[in-house]
Amino acid sequence: MPITNQQVAGHAFLQQMYEDPYFPDPIVDRGRAILLRLCERIEAEQPSDLEALYALTQASTEEFNLLNAEFTAAGSGIETVAREWIGDEFWLVASAYGFTNVDGEKLIAGRDW
Repeated sequence: MPITNQQVAGHAFLQQMYEDPYFPDPIVDRGRAILLRLCERIEAEQPSDLEALYALTQASTEEFNLLNAEFTAAGSGIETVAREWIGDEFWLVASAYGFTNVDGEKLIAGRDW
Protein backbone atom coordinates (compact mmCIF):
# COMPACT_ATOMS: atom_id res chain seq x y z
CA MET A 1 0.00 0.00 0.00
CA PRO A 2 1.62 3.28 -1.03
CA ILE A 3 1.78 5.97 1.63
CA THR A 4 -0.47 8.91 0.77
CA ASN A 5 0.60 11.34 3.52
CA GLN A 6 3.10 13.55 1.70
CA GLN A 7 4.83 14.66 4.90
CA VAL A 8 5.99 11.12 5.66
CA ALA A 9 6.18 9.86 2.06
CA GLY A 10 8.89 12.40 1.33
CA HIS A 11 10.69 12.11 4.66
CA ALA A 12 14.18 10.58 4.89
CA PHE A 13 13.61 8.33 7.90
CA LEU A 14 16.60 7.67 10.17
CA GLN A 15 18.86 9.91 8.09
CA GLN A 16 21.18 10.57 11.06
CA MET A 17 21.74 6.85 11.47
CA TYR A 18 22.58 6.47 7.79
CA GLU A 19 25.12 9.27 8.13
CA ASP A 20 26.85 7.61 11.09
CA PRO A 21 29.08 4.63 10.17
CA TYR A 22 28.45 3.13 13.63
CA PHE A 23 25.06 1.97 12.33
CA PRO A 24 25.17 -0.61 9.49
CA ASP A 25 22.99 0.59 6.60
CA PRO A 26 21.29 -2.80 5.99
CA ILE A 27 20.03 -2.81 9.58
CA VAL A 28 19.02 0.86 9.42
CA ASP A 29 17.10 -0.09 6.26
CA ARG A 30 15.06 -2.52 8.36
CA GLY A 31 14.38 0.24 10.89
CA ARG A 32 13.22 2.52 8.11
CA ALA A 33 10.94 -0.27 6.88
CA ILE A 34 9.40 -0.56 10.37
CA LEU A 35 8.55 3.14 10.32
CA LEU A 36 7.09 2.94 6.82
CA ARG A 37 4.95 -0.04 7.84
CA LEU A 38 3.73 2.01 10.80
CA CYS A 39 2.66 4.75 8.39
CA GLU A 40 0.88 2.19 6.22
CA ARG A 41 -0.94 0.76 9.24
CA ILE A 42 -2.02 4.21 10.39
CA GLU A 43 -3.40 4.97 6.95
CA ALA A 44 -5.14 1.59 6.71
CA GLU A 45 -6.56 1.46 10.24
CA GLN A 46 -7.08 5.20 10.79
CA PRO A 47 -6.79 5.19 14.59
CA SER A 48 -9.45 7.45 16.06
CA ASP A 49 -7.74 8.29 19.33
CA LEU A 50 -4.40 8.24 21.10
CA GLU A 51 -4.91 4.82 22.64
CA ALA A 52 -5.46 3.29 19.19
CA LEU A 53 -2.36 5.10 17.90
CA TYR A 54 -0.28 3.93 20.88
CA ALA A 55 -1.31 0.33 20.14
CA LEU A 56 0.13 0.70 16.64
CA THR A 57 3.31 2.40 17.78
CA GLN A 58 3.87 -0.25 20.45
CA ALA A 59 3.82 -2.97 17.81
CA SER A 60 6.46 -1.03 15.87
CA THR A 61 8.47 -0.46 19.05
CA GLU A 62 8.53 -4.22 19.61
CA GLU A 63 9.95 -4.61 16.11
CA PHE A 64 12.71 -2.15 17.02
CA ASN A 65 13.35 -4.18 20.18
CA LEU A 66 14.12 -7.18 17.96
CA LEU A 67 16.16 -5.04 15.60
CA ASN A 68 18.35 -3.89 18.48
CA ALA A 69 19.68 -7.44 18.78
CA GLU A 70 20.77 -7.24 15.15
CA PHE A 71 22.53 -3.95 15.79
CA THR A 72 24.27 -5.48 18.81
CA ALA A 73 25.37 -8.54 16.83
CA ALA A 74 26.89 -6.17 14.25
CA GLY A 75 28.89 -4.32 16.93
CA SER A 76 26.45 -1.43 17.08
CA GLY A 77 23.33 -0.78 19.14
CA ILE A 78 20.45 1.54 19.77
CA GLU A 79 22.07 3.75 22.37
CA THR A 80 21.16 7.16 23.75
CA VAL A 81 21.52 9.24 20.59
CA ALA A 82 19.88 6.64 18.34
CA ARG A 83 17.08 6.24 20.87
CA GLU A 84 16.37 9.95 20.57
CA TRP A 85 16.52 9.85 16.78
CA ILE A 86 14.12 6.92 16.60
CA GLY A 87 11.79 8.53 19.15
CA ASP A 88 11.78 11.70 17.05
CA GLU A 89 10.76 9.68 14.01
CA PHE A 90 7.84 8.14 15.90
CA TRP A 91 6.77 11.63 16.98
CA LEU A 92 7.03 12.92 13.41
CA VAL A 93 4.82 10.08 12.18
CA ALA A 94 2.22 10.71 14.87
CA SER A 95 2.12 14.45 14.23
CA ALA A 96 1.99 13.98 10.45
CA TYR A 97 -1.24 12.04 10.95
CA GLY A 98 -2.77 14.72 13.15
CA PHE A 99 -1.80 13.42 16.59
CA THR A 100 -0.03 16.53 17.78
CA ASN A 101 -0.79 16.03 21.48
CA VAL A 102 1.02 12.70 21.82
CA ASP A 103 3.25 11.75 24.69
CA GLY A 104 6.59 10.93 23.05
CA GLU A 105 7.45 8.42 25.75
CA LYS A 106 4.15 6.59 25.35
CA LEU A 107 4.80 6.26 21.62
CA ILE A 108 7.80 4.04 22.39
CA ALA A 109 6.89 2.93 25.92
CA GLY A 110 7.61 -0.74 25.28
CA ARG A 111 11.19 -0.14 24.19
CA ASP A 112 14.08 -2.03 25.70
CA TRP A 113 16.72 0.12 23.99
